[in-house]
Amino acid sequence: MAPPRDLRDWIALLAREGELVRVAAEVDPELEITEIVDRVVKSGGPALLFERPKGSEHALLINQFGTERRMCLAFGVERLDDIAAKLGDVMEMQPPEGLREKVKGLLKLKSIADSRPKTVSKGPCQEIVLEGDDVDLGLLPIQRCWPGDPAPFITLPAVITADPKTGTRNVGMYRMQVIDRRSTYMHWQLHKDGRADLLAAEDGRIPVAVAIGLDPVTAYSASAPLPKHLDELMLAGFLRGEPVELVRCKTVPLEVPANAEIVLEGWVAKDDVGVEGPFGDHTGYYSHAEPFPVFRLSAMTMRRGAIYASIVVGKPPAEDAWLGKATERIFLPAVRMTLPELVDYDLPVAGAFHNCVLVSIRKAYPGHAQKVMHALWGLGMLSLSKSIVVLDEHVDVHDYEDVFFRVTANVDPKRDVIITEGPLDHLDHAPGRQFYGGKLGIDATHKLPEEDARPWPEEIVMSDEVKALVDRRWGEYGIRS
Repeated sequence: MAPPRDLRDWIALLAREGELVRVAAEVDPELEITEIVDRVVKSGGPALLFERPKGSEHALLINQFGTERRMCLAFGVERLDDIAAKLGDVMEMQPPEGLREKVKGLLKLKSIADSRPKTVSKGPCQEIVLEGDDVDLGLLPIQRCWPGDPAPFITLPAVITADPKTGTRNVGMYRMQVIDRRSTYMHWQLHKDGRADLLAAEDGRIPVAVAIGLDPVTAYSASAPLPKHLDELMLAGFLRGEPVELVRCKTVPLEVPANAEIVLEGWVAKDDVGVEGPFGDHTGYYSHAEPFPVFRLSAMTMRRGAIYASIVVGKPPAEDAWLGKATERIFLPAVRMTLPELVDYDLPVAGAFHNCVLVSIRKAYPGHAQKVMHALWGLGMLSLSKSIVVLDEHVDVHDYEDVFFRVTANVDPKRDVIITEGPLDHLDHAPGRQFYGGKLGIDATHKLPEEDARPWPEEIVMSDEVKALVDRRWGEYGIRS
């Protein structure tokens, strides 16, 4: 099954699959929608299409990513690991030897080349064009999510910029606090590529375009932690199986997905800043108010009957849990490219994805677990991880009860716990100073003779013969289970 082509195709698929509820009652984007959505998300409930948000003529879609099944529907796969396998095939390409292997390699390369975005002359996202004084963010049902939020926030945008020196496109997902009809803050954190693009501008000013209401794969790709030189829209095309079509913006020199429901165009300048926040964040706490640049809108384009897409973050689990889990699965092959000894990893939802990493490895030598910890602390966005637990290859890192058993059973705190320091996530409120603080590494592996003065005990495991015997005779025992 091919991934949906646009948001409306996606909504129709969700409806056919029984994964969507249309809410006909008038509901207020001011806090009320958040409380509804938080209850639905935490109970594993459906996507919601609010057809009459108070104060707006535009419907609001939310919780589209809120379960594993919906994430799989979005990508057209049975399991999220199927996406990783597709990417892994490309990443692990070796120089071909025979003719058959050369043909396979060329086909893989062609699939990558065919994934590049392509420019078209017009698109649905520009059926309605508002410029100048006609621009009004108040037309949209933008949510104020939590009581401590000072204003409504756009929470599911694909923010498009270009490196001023190389022209390389970047697509990121950054919250946007509404200031007035024609301006928002742009929450470009310290480690984000959008901020790097702004800092690289010689005149201190860059064009920005924001796409809202995309097909689910392209929307996901805006959140993907790609290296700066890789185009998120090319990743979206590869995962969709067809390129993302782009149209040129009306007032800025950028291109945006033609299938977007809503596009905001404008400019951001280094010296145009204000105090943004606080904001009820995915950490479960309000992030502090801080200075951030202002996004000044020059145009707003829409499809007719545009649908506004939103997301609520807060105390986990929230809808973003499955965006994070998709990233965890999809980027496993990329992490293995650097760490081939890595078997699997898990970023617990309760750990807000940057507070804890559980990793299993094929341990080969003394200190191997510590080597893996330090490698992860130097790898892309995983470098911001606050704690890492390393386990043996036979341990299921997704079985938190077994992981906790290994941590309590296998760890001598004096020998197996590392306390170090390094960069931390911009939003981490725990360290004594922002961006930098302590890191924890726990080696919960079985210890090799070189690592332990005493012989390591044998783990209790029933023999395969007895297991097979009991399997055969289970019906005779009269035990219900």
